[in-house]
Amino acid sequence: MQSLDTLAGEGPDSLVEQFSSGDVGGQYRTHLASTPGELLGELPLTEAAAGSVSAGRLMTRRVLSGDDDRLLVVVGPCSIHDVNAGLAYARSLGELAAELADDLAVVMRVYVEKPRTTVGWTGLLADPALDGNPDLDRGLRTARALMLEVAELGLPIATEWLSPAAPAYLADLISWGAIGARTVESQVHRQLASGLPMPVGMKNGSTGSVGVAVDAIRSAAAPHAYLGLDRDGRPVTLRTSGNPDCHVVLRGASGQPNYRTENVRSAARLLSAASLPTGLVIDASHGNSGKDHDQQALVAREIGAQIAAGDTDIRGVMLEGFLIPGRQELGVGEPVFGQSITDACMGWDATVDVLRDLAAATRRRALTAATG
Repeated sequence: MQSLDTLAGEGPDSLVEQFSSGDVGGQYRTHLASTPGELLGELPLTEAAAGSVSAGRLMTRRVLSGDDDRLLVVVGPCSIHDVNAGLAYARSLGELAAELADDLAVVMRVYVEKPRTTVGWTGLLADPALDGNPDLDRGLRTARALMLEVAELGLPIATEWLSPAAPAYLADLISWGAIGARTVESQVHRQLASGLPMPVGMKNGSTGSVGVAVDAIRSAAAPHAYLGLDRDGRPVTLRTSGNPDCHVVLRGASGQPNYRTENVRSAARLLSAASLPTGLVIDASHGNSGKDHDQQALVAREIGAQIAAGDTDIRGVMLEGFLIPGRQELGVGEPVFGQSITDACMGWDATVDVLRDLAAATRRRALTAATG
């Protein structure tokens, strides 16, 4: 078997052949996708999109550090499956974000990879046709084109990083990233986060452990060297300087919500003991709502009550919302425009109400701080 240095010198085709030959074990079907450089050349970052991304990164950093007293709100579909519905949602969210901009720093979820506990649709990036036939080349183009349009609307974009290769194609469009509960203990994802040029939220583990998220923050803040791809698709050693803007996301676990005051205090103590800033984000969906989209709105309002009472450790809230409430089964009946095919989401009307309530809570917190 050849060394990685030898393979890197021969280029990506040699690596594909090596995996196809059976020399490294396992069975592989290989399909060459465009290199990062090719895709970025085809769909370049426009001036308008670049301005949106830059402003979004600065905004999220300032809010998470406490230099901006607004509340970060990361909101949008569980995962994008329909580009047209995603854009329709983005246009409506952009208008609402502008209305509430004095109190909320709104970032849209544009999630194109769907982590799975077992199996299921794995997201727009891998399966853009929703037919179970992977087409990463088409998926990468579809995802990048969508993100460009959203960014050009002036909306900062959030996504979850799942595939270690995806940032080479998409990171220049992202203002806030997440490492999920299933991958927060992965060394690969901690190394990846250490080199990402945006704030990254580390979710508590799938068992509910906040300690693994704290460990992930410490790891991602340090320099790393690891195997990655350059713009031409060649394997290279990537060296990072560390990401100082990682933070905890409380997302609960099965039957174990962790959004209440005592959970926030406990997480803040863990962060403080590790000599880390205590600001954090709370995910009102997933384990904190029992994946019940109606319950999600109630959880968000309970979080808002903590904010209104003056809690300054809560710097952000995550919400899953789409145009139509609930979820639909992929391939069953006529598709419903703007309804999730993965986790159930709040509908648009409920999302508007929740965001306005969170804005009011943030105003009350600011007033309390101003009056002592």
